[in-house]
Amino acid sequence: MDFWQRYRAIDARDTRFDGQFYTAVRTTGIYCRPSCPARTPKAANVTFYETSAAAHDAGYRACKRCLPEAVPGTPAWNIRQDVAGRAMRLINDGVINRDGVEGLAARLGYSARQLNRILSNELGAGPLSLARASRAQTARTLLVSTAMKLADVAFASGFSSVRQFNDTVVEVFAMTPTALRATARHRTPGTAPAAATSLTLNLPYREPFHPGVFSFLAVRAIPGIEAGTPTSYARTLRLPHGDARFSVNYDGDAPGRPLTLTIGAVDLRDLPALLSRVRRLFDLDADPVAIDNALAADPRLAASVAAAPGIRMPGAVDPQELLVRAMIGQQITVAAARTALTQLAAAGSPSLVPGEGLDRLFPTAAEIADSGYTLLRGPQRRIDALRSAASALAAGELDLGYGDDLPGLSAKLLPLPGVGPWTVGYVAMRVLGAPDVFLANDAAVRNGLRSLAAGAERTDLPVSGPPAPDFREVSPWRSYATMHLWRAAASKVPARESKVLEKVMP
Repeated sequence: MDFWQRYRAIDARDTRFDGQFYTAVRTTGIYCRPSCPARTPKAANVTFYETSAAAHDAGYRACKRCLPEAVPGTPAWNIRQDVAGRAMRLINDGVINRDGVEGLAARLGYSARQLNRILSNELGAGPLSLARASRAQTARTLLVSTAMKLADVAFASGFSSVRQFNDTVVEVFAMTPTALRATARHRTPGTAPAAATSLTLNLPYREPFHPGVFSFLAVRAIPGIEAGTPTSYARTLRLPHGDARFSVNYDGDAPGRPLTLTIGAVDLRDLPALLSRVRRLFDLDADPVAIDNALAADPRLAASVAAAPGIRMPGAVDPQELLVRAMIGQQITVAAARTALTQLAAAGSPSLVPGEGLDRLFPTAAEIADSGYTLLRGPQRRIDALRSAASALAAGELDLGYGDDLPGLSAKLLPLPGVGPWTVGYVAMRVLGAPDVFLANDAAVRNGLRSLAAGAERTDLPVSGPPAPDFREVSPWRSYATMHLWRAAASKVPARESKVLEKVMP
């Protein structure tokens, strides 16, 4: 967007741009979200910034009226596969808190000095400033949503000391932490525990939101590790400092249609990473209006977009786990994949934070390579391929994560036995949030295309056949086109074909 496009957005107070850029006003020294209800400033006094960190570094403080730190994140970090986008995904996952700038730079293949220069040029702020802005956002969320002790909020947000926490909050918000907490208008009863290991928070997102992502996760849930319904999802997972357990619930009938995250247990140091991964899992930083507008322009997808506005692309809370699930789920039905993964789950260790019927953790790569593969049934070639990949992950010879780009991910995965373009594309969609992947050879994609074309009518075209059209017309949102086609395939699979329908995805 150029200056005047952004200026028109703030003049219209368009909420869909909240979090995508920030408006700084020289005469007031304040920066705002685009939808701020304050009077539109004169264009001559306005500077737009890509990140709140850039506004901080330029000497501006956050608006007390619109609270620009309370918005969904920018979808650009998924759309952009350049160094800046990859860096932001890792910063949001807490890499700087754990490994420092040197660790972040090493993951991206640059020196700390090079990375600082790249991010300063691209985003207007260096990695430390970007990490500080992320901490400030987490701190604000905890201050206004919970009654956690201020010291607990400080360390849960990633600050190294209470003093650093106090100084940053005052600098960013022009309020003390206590005063910022007092600005909370509503607090849900019972969501403010004395212990910081159990929290309940509302997750901001851009409207519209289609809850089909819950059904997607529910039909693939592994008993003991995950549980899901059409409006809820819960699971256990490993984080850098310990086990965690969380649940997310959607209430489409309540005012504001809230998404509520309940964290049953987590090490405070892992809280920023958990929040980031849950947001990625439910694709909460997407711009659904822009996506739907592009998809609805294609006559093949228009009816589906109208029926399911705001469809989301499920992410992944653990990249290594997602690769294992993708490899097991190749060329078999969802039900068969779930059965195999349930067998494999027996190799995982018990969770240290059991609850809500969830008592296990997904097996680590080392556990799968050691003995977990013996629990699987099916072609020996597929089992050997999984064991080989798990061994490479366990030995550190294969490393994949949120900081990869699509070419790098392909270079890492394609040499593995049993991994092809479909697997790479699927992992890119769910781990990287890559928005422009289209799996043309996927059987469910072809079946979904036929279902949409036929409407309510049956079609006798075979499931096997030529690849589906590549939907270049809706680029860069072809991953979301894929989601619509999977949804169509799942809801309108002819009975005689349901047994041979492959890859509705693991």
